[in-house]
Amino acid sequence: MPEQATAPLTDAAKQRIFAMLDRDGDGVVSRTEYLARVDRAAAAMGRGGDDPVVHTARAAHEHVFADMDADHDGRVTFEEYRAWAGHESFERSCRSALGSLFDVADHDGDGRLTREEFTQLRMASRNTETDAGQAFDDLDTDADGLVDREDYLAGIHDYVTTGSSPMAAAYRTLPTP
Repeated sequence: MPEQATAPLTDAAKQRIFAMLDRDGDGVVSRTEYLARVDRAAAAMGRGGDDPVVHTARAAHEHVFADMDADHDGRVTFEEYRAWAGHESFERSCRSALGSLFDVADHDGDGRLTREEFTQLRMASRNTETDAGQAFDDLDTDADGLVDREDYLAGIHDYVTTGSSPMAAAYRTLPTP
């Protein structure tokens, strides 16, 4: 019974994340569309394409896209994404890719983001400033004005796998193409 109760939340979470990835709203995520998220994050954080942190993020995202694209046609449908997203895929490829985006935003490399860094990163991922701010507040449990890398990754993991987490606020507003 509890599994049935969480399934709709998880699917809703997956739909919200898929909508963020499907930039043009055509119902599929192309390889170009997916990899552009690294460039958007780098640009938002003032990092150039030759930055080693950006190179690492691109490589990690290449791996995720190859992992998501079950039929290897260069396009990920929602059905492919739905079947792929979960704990195992998060640990296999998403953790490093999402961590690499965090690192793009973490200018001083201390493993923590300020509110400004966090908001810029999340807005580059199509979150609203308000939703990003609420997610930051929810993740900053010790109220020190910083979000830790592991807390950030755990928040996204929990959102994708259970539909509930402090990161849920980041996904309140669905993006428009």
